Amino acid sequence: MKKKVLAALISTAMAAALLTGCGSKEAPAADAPAAEGETPEAQEPAADEGDDGSYTIAWVDGNLANESNAVCTTAAKDYAESLGINFLLLDGEGVGENQVSQCETLVTQGVDCIIIQPYDAAACQVAAESAIEAGVPVLVTKGEIADQSVCPFVGQDDFIAGQMEMEWMAEKLEGKGNIVILEGPTGISAALKRNDGINDVLKNYPDIKVIYTQPANWNRDEGMNLMETWLQTPEGEQINAVVAHNDEMALGAYDAIADAGKAGEIFVIGIDAIDAAKTSVAAGEMDATVLQDVESIAKKTIDVALMMAKGEAVDDVYNIDPILLTSENIAEYTK
Repeated sequence: MKKKVLAALISTAMAAALLTGCGSKEAPAADAPAAEGETPEAQEPAADEGDDGSYTIAWVDGNLANESNAVCTTAAKDYAESLGINFLLLDGEGVGENQVSQCETLVTQGVDCIIIQPYDAAACQVAAESAIEAGVPVLVTKGEIADQSVCPFVGQDDFIAGQMEMEWMAEKLEGKGNIVILEGPTGISAALKRNDGINDVLKNYPDIKVIYTQPANWNRDEGMNLMETWLQTPEGEQINAVVAHNDEMALGAYDAIADAGKAGEIFVIGIDAIDAAKTSVAAGEMDATVLQDVESIAKKTIDVALMMAKGEAVDDVYNIDPILLTSENIAEYTK
């Protein structure tokens, strides 16, 4: 479906009405295409036939307060704009119902493709199916909806990421010890799959015991609070390692460990390889992280979305492989 939604007389008004009407907020690094005081003529796509500026692609993010999501959407915005695409960014702010409402509004605006980075798999299933029924192509990125078969997916295989971090930890523990698991939000596909990957590895290590496992909702403060509580229990004295579903929670756990005077005594690993985690690994604090290459995911997502906007055939799944980062290779991935 190709619509000239950025005609000079409506482009600025459409973007402003969309973002205001949805009750969404934009990431600071990814402003709407129409800057204040910018004229419609300044946003007109080039006149050449086939110019991608004739397409509008919208990204509905689950929660831009999450650093990994913010980095991903910034990369997507920059790449889309380099191709001349009109890029709209909406923030669900950690509420699945917000994403449903935002997608409904985008359908009425006639965008050419909607990208959903789901916060809630079930709610975003409704959003995706509603848009598809209305004839708008939908692409899911970074996390899956409840039934991913309805539309393409770009991201990483989170089951493999979970396997990767647990296998590394099992080797560090030499196959025995006590671990705690900091989980992502309940019902989120990335958390579910990462946990499944962790448990798949644990089946092979009967002498590794999980003494605590609980959601900390991707949040550093919550990860720190949980770890503080666990360390104060009798079982907490026996903790050998922390396996976290993401880096924010892993960093929080490390903070609690350091505050308790146990730095260097408990292994800590996370997933995402956000800048703070890479710095921590390089400093010998966190022990490892699994890179979710969000910049590559962002670019591939835009490429696939553009193909869908043009009506071209795309694959069902595009996975970007995760990479284990430790003290041995962290220098290769730090700026």
